[in-house]
Amino acid sequence: MNIDTGMVNAFQEGATDLDPETREMIERRKALLGPAYRLFYDKPLHLVRGEGAWLFDQEDNAYLDAYNNVTSIGHCHPKVVEAIATQAGILATNTRYIHGSILDYAERLLNTMPDEIGHMMFTCTGSDANDLAVRIAQAYTGGLGIVVTETAYHGITQSVSEFSPSLGANVDLGPHVRTVPAPDAYRQGEDMAANFAAAVEAAFADLKRHGIKPALFICDGIFASDGVFDGPRGFLKGAVDAAHAAGAVYIADEVQSGFGRTGDALWGFQRHDVVPDLVTMGKPMGNGYPVAGVAVRPELVEEFGRKARYFNTFGGNAVAIAAATAVLDVIEGEGLTENAREIGAYLQDGIRARAEAHPCIGDVRGAGLFLGVEIVSDRAAKTPDAAATSVIVNGLREERVLISACSKTHNVLKIRPPLVFTRENADQFLAAFDRVLARIK
Repeated sequence: MNIDTGMVNAFQEGATDLDPETREMIERRKALLGPAYRLFYDKPLHLVRGEGAWLFDQEDNAYLDAYNNVTSIGHCHPKVVEAIATQAGILATNTRYIHGSILDYAERLLNTMPDEIGHMMFTCTGSDANDLAVRIAQAYTGGLGIVVTETAYHGITQSVSEFSPSLGANVDLGPHVRTVPAPDAYRQGEDMAANFAAAVEAAFADLKRHGIKPALFICDGIFASDGVFDGPRGFLKGAVDAAHAAGAVYIADEVQSGFGRTGDALWGFQRHDVVPDLVTMGKPMGNGYPVAGVAVRPELVEEFGRKARYFNTFGGNAVAIAAATAVLDVIEGEGLTENAREIGAYLQDGIRARAEAHPCIGDVRGAGLFLGVEIVSDRAAKTPDAAATSVIVNGLREERVLISACSKTHNVLKIRPPLVFTRENADQFLAAFDRVLARIK
């Protein structure tokens, strides 16, 4: 199963209309890389370079990238490229030697966090960060039980895949894991926050009933794989309180919603007036260079640090820190959090305006430059339409605009442009969206 879409917009083996070169590369890829990998879109893309909000194929056709949040400050940002190249030519080694850059960056990043969070630990990927956070949480609480949303994605390591339901039915959840429905305001209405908190409370109670001591509640602040739910400000507080009441800790997974993505502040959890016990981060942290991390309250990691050493060969190496530092410089220097708020609102308003003429558009939601657009066959009944969603995603690909899809019912357009997206880029997206919607009956 494709992590985002459950194969809604992924390449199918029986697809036609592929040129011989593409078909040959797909067959070669399958032969060399094996059967576990997936490709996006009915007609896969062969990309050779990127710049800003654009990706280019082998024929130099430009595609507007409204999906790839890894390179969140734009593909091949020159300041990040220069920082990586310069540091790689000076020193690239591990964190068991003293180096000033990791200390400067850790201090700078922690200064963006609540005062209660005092330590920074570095990993290579978001999966790696969540794996470490779970180890710390379970050591601190003495429990194993985990509560997540029912279509969450938190990573691909063995322990993290056990609480990443979006990986599909063939990837078993652990017996120590309970899932709760995501906080869907489109269907739950005014009681959304209370319902979500009650579900988290009940999930922990069920763990206890089965003799499993609670350890943690983890969610990403935008519910990226569940269908993109921004919710009213503060709606997460009840769920976090329920976790703490059960003796568990709260991990804010900021791999998707962090680094200015939601347009409010640097971190998605800041929208909800909560202080996490741990914060995990990755993907956009290095704009494509593998760097990730865990920010944590000192009291949580104190016992863990006494009993178990932590070491990561590549996590926090000097080149990774150079990339991460350059990303922060760009976000702050170019006002990208503010840009995400302004352009995200413009794009969201533009999509809502299309709903008047196109009844297939249901709820339109999101924060900053992270939008979810529900596609329905019956707006009044709010009936999910996965088939139309796939048509739109693949139709936009043919218009050279890249998005994806998500949610349990595979019917939410997942729109996640780089933070450097401009008003002109938004207009280009909306014009292509108009052309595709015109073909939807």
